[in-house]
Amino acid sequence: MIALREMSIPEKNVFLDKQSGKDFERPQYKKLVKKLKPDDLLYIKSIDRLGRNYEEIQNQWRILTKEKGIDIVVLDMPLLDTRRGKDLMGTFLSDIVLQVLSFVAENERTNIRQRQAEGIAAAKARGVRFGRPPRPLPENYHSAYQRWKSGAITGTAAAKECGMPLSTFRYRAEIYEKAKLL
Repeated sequence: MIALREMSIPEKNVFLDKQSGKDFERPQYKKLVKKLKPDDLLYIKSIDRLGRNYEEIQNQWRILTKEKGIDIVVLDMPLLDTRRGKDLMGTFLSDIVLQVLSFVAENERTNIRQRQAEGIAAAKARGVRFGRPPRPLPENYHSAYQRWKSGAITGTAAAKECGMPLSTFRYRAEIYEKAKLL
């Protein structure tokens, strides 16, 4: 946003998606593409803000520049400015830079996912629990569990007595049994 403000781009012309750039199924991106007309100028902070999939970046770039007839300026990569160098050499250089940066963007996405998986695995190995902490068992759980286990009442009745869904009752019973074995 700061870079776009420095370019004096009016807020009404800024399209910002809060979701990942992994694909182009983003509401604000779709809105932007619909609004673009031939000879418009699109500023992008960096190529990875456009997308993170090599083929899709190439495809969207072609759609925007060839089919829509707009110019694109990538602010942190001056070589990617379609306003200049419209001759064969300029187009060739732009295409090469775009391909390299698209590859880098997709590669970075792959690296991020790998680092995230490694971080989750390391946290789990340290005993970090993910998700919402379980609710404490109701006071009558032990008696309802015993009567259910002995066949005196059904699982549905026991779950209802404890004020929980049957699936939760069975899940907690499994944990309860394992804890008793330890």
